[in-house]
Amino acid sequence: MKKVFLLLPFLFLCCKPTSSVVNETAIREPLSITYKVKENDVAKTLKYLASDELEGRETGKAGMIKAADYLEQFFIDNNVKPYFKSYRDTLSTFKETAFNVVGFVEGSDPVLKNEFVLLSAHYDHIGIDKKGVNGDFINNGANDDASGTTAVAEMAKYFSMTKNNKRSVLFVFFAGEEKGLLGSKHLAKKLKAQDFKLYAQFNIEMIGVPMKRDYLAYITGFDKSNMAGKINEYTGKNTIGFLPKEAEYKLFYRSDNYSFYELFKVPCQSVSTFDFENFEFYHHVSDDFKAMDIPHMTSFIQELLPAVAEMANSPTQEIIMLK
Repeated sequence: MKKVFLLLPFLFLCCKPTSSVVNETAIREPLSITYKVKENDVAKTLKYLASDELEGRETGKAGMIKAADYLEQFFIDNNVKPYFKSYRDTLSTFKETAFNVVGFVEGSDPVLKNEFVLLSAHYDHIGIDKKGVNGDFINNGANDDASGTTAVAEMAKYFSMTKNNKRSVLFVFFAGEEKGLLGSKHLAKKLKAQDFKLYAQFNIEMIGVPMKRDYLAYITGFDKSNMAGKINEYTGKNTIGFLPKEAEYKLFYRSDNYSFYELFKVPCQSVSTFDFENFEFYHHVSDDFKAMDIPHMTSFIQELLPAVAEMANSPTQEIIMLK
């Protein structure tokens, strides 16, 4: 997640919108998903991405390239095709060599396949810490955002195996997020110039530890679209809730969803379970694999599968902007 300055002047605490988009949804039978996400698979990807070998995955550095190699091979192993000529989308917004990793699963419907659901996360982090803590100098970035990257990888595996998507699904691992959303700014501009038809973007940020709340996660820009309510409708659960801190810190503008919203003006939002109370190692060397809750991450991905599947299959534009 792009750096949030927690020592901000007192800001107006936004109240939950009176016309809630979460609970006022029609009763709908959730999509039945028999596919099971495996804890061992989640742990394998997360452990490598957050390993010391990758030296904090700083954009343009050797560790970032190793992470990209792994993610590209993950796509190959799971029969996820490259969207461009290769999986690597070289950034035009960064002076050193860096790239997003982009794959897709084509939709099955002859008309809807021309629309895209974009599932994304950033795979870069902040690299080596100059001062270090207790002899540890590597910002492993397990929660931020190897956790989200792992979730998107598992969703790519799901769609590649089931091929149950009528819309096409684009899977993007962004570089340069920590440098100022550079990877998403580059790709959004590139796709916009190609008349890319974006249905919605679902970006995943920091889902490595659970919240102690009556909902699983929150989305940024809660009241900008009906995405929260639709996700809950699709899952049949209280999956997405409103987090006042999200509005206070304007997180909608601080992650890779914003680059796409700015150009496409369609629902583009980030989902997270980091609530400023449940994880003390933001941009810290202790944000490492052992601090992550693998069962929580696995259940998070499993619970969201019906939602992303419905996004990829609804016959009409069900997720819409509200303001």
